[in-house]
Amino acid sequence: MKMTGAQAVVASLQEEGVDLIFGYPGGQVIPLYDALYDSSLRHILTRHEQGAAHAADGYARATGKVGVCIATSGPGATNLITGIANAYMDSVPMVCITGQVPLAVIGKDSFQEADITGITAPITKHNYLVKKASDLPRIIKEAFHIARSGRPGPVVVDVPKDIFTTTIDFAYPKEVRLRGYAPVFEGKSSEVDAVARAIAEAKKPLFFIGGGVGAAGVSQDFLRLVEKYQIPVISSLMGLGAIATTHPMHLGMVGMHGTVAANKAVMECDLLVGIGVRFDDRVTGLIARFAPKAKVAHLDIDPAEVNKNVFTHLRVIGDLQWSLPALEASLKEVCAEDQRSDAWIQEVTRWKEESPVAYQKSDDIIKPQFVIEELARLTGGKAVVATDVGQHQMWTAQFFPFHQPRTLITSGGLGTMGYGLPAAIGAQLGQPDELVLLVTGDGSILMNCQEIATAVEHRLPIKVAIMNNNVLGMVRQWQKMFFNQRYSHTRFANGGTDYVKLAEAFGATGLRAETPADVPAIIAKALETEGPVFMDFRVSDDENVLPMVPAGAPLDQIIEEVD
Repeated sequence: MKMTGAQAVVASLQEEGVDLIFGYPGGQVIPLYDALYDSSLRHILTRHEQGAAHAADGYARATGKVGVCIATSGPGATNLITGIANAYMDSVPMVCITGQVPLAVIGKDSFQEADITGITAPITKHNYLVKKASDLPRIIKEAFHIARSGRPGPVVVDVPKDIFTTTIDFAYPKEVRLRGYAPVFEGKSSEVDAVARAIAEAKKPLFFIGGGVGAAGVSQDFLRLVEKYQIPVISSLMGLGAIATTHPMHLGMVGMHGTVAANKAVMECDLLVGIGVRFDDRVTGLIARFAPKAKVAHLDIDPAEVNKNVFTHLRVIGDLQWSLPALEASLKEVCAEDQRSDAWIQEVTRWKEESPVAYQKSDDIIKPQFVIEELARLTGGKAVVATDVGQHQMWTAQFFPFHQPRTLITSGGLGTMGYGLPAAIGAQLGQPDELVLLVTGDGSILMNCQEIATAVEHRLPIKVAIMNNNVLGMVRQWQKMFFNQRYSHTRFANGGTDYVKLAEAFGATGLRAETPADVPAIIAKALETEGPVFMDFRVSDDENVLPMVPAGAPLDQIIEEVD
């Protein structure tokens, strides 16, 4: 069938089952937008290209599908970079289609030209500069295959304007054949058996789960292992929700702002089994003192992660959809379900009971932890929760109960302020029947607040809780604890922004709570109000996220109180 390159891109997206695209038009992608005009694809016009990337990311995390975004050449493409890097760090499947100047003028500093394939090489699984229009169907097919297979991640397809306008014979390939790219699904059964034997021999085993468990869709398989063999669980930030954080065997998040029980368990266990995790620095603290008594096993789809940060004694390379059922089968042969000593379970349970995450309650000042507790209480914990980055992100991880995978939408590896609002938009569009909450700070919300207009345009019922303390809270906390209280440029002058007026200026509903007594009523009103609602909670400006392990310290150096 004859069609232009632009029409071929649209047809290819439809072949891939795409139903939603986020983007922002510009000169070099006008032919593509002209083709979209006649298509059935739903396009969401964000108010900034970074918003489009983060929205595609949030959509992908909430649905498990590949997120798609479009931007024009030059500044349009470069505005996607933070979103692409964010997706790369957290293994989120995305295909980003960028416009480029015509082939004949590439490399001549043409108007709105940028070498986007060169710029994004370190932050994508792969990228393409399309040089022949006839290659478009194959490249789009490959891009989606790469983005969703193996360890997921973003792929950039850069398309010169004249490629969009060239006529081709369209035929969409049925298969993908890529030399040098063959992600391992099934690994070595001998590696699985070795881990099973180690679990059977361990007196104090500990599971450590990351984002890979939820991404692979193996939460139920993992939960069976936990309950059959009574093995305690700790989680990275990205792993929250893979099993219910309220489960008796779940000790909480580990690392810098992890629970006392989780961090103590790492220091005392004799076998640590990492599943779909990166062992990043926020988790490990001082690597030389990480899990000092333990043999470490690592199950992951990406061999590059094994031994990258923490020395691994046992490894299993393969998709968790293969390795976890294989581990369960192997354990049946070597480990009785009732053989685990109660002593280890009793010990970790005691730590959990003696040192829960807590805060000093107040009848006079709104504590941000209280807001999150009330959000959880009034929603029954049944929500998809997006966050930005900062103190509120850690409090959300500590105080909101996550029961299901894909219900925490947050920037883990890159720590991107401004991520939350567009990601919540993507999540709400991907899960229209779910309640979507955004917990954000007064620092983060302004970084992409233009996307309030996107939420209003599509009447998205997102409920936004702004922890408004008039400071950059996490930076202030570090300045207080480690920089002699030298608060350099962390306070907003003139009392900050009026977020009720800001919301109303965009056409959303704005509400404000100034005392703890206001909080439940404001949340209840927001939940019963149609469309997007922005709740301005005037919270304490001197609250700290605790417990805390200082950067570079071992996990047993836990700060639980700050003067």
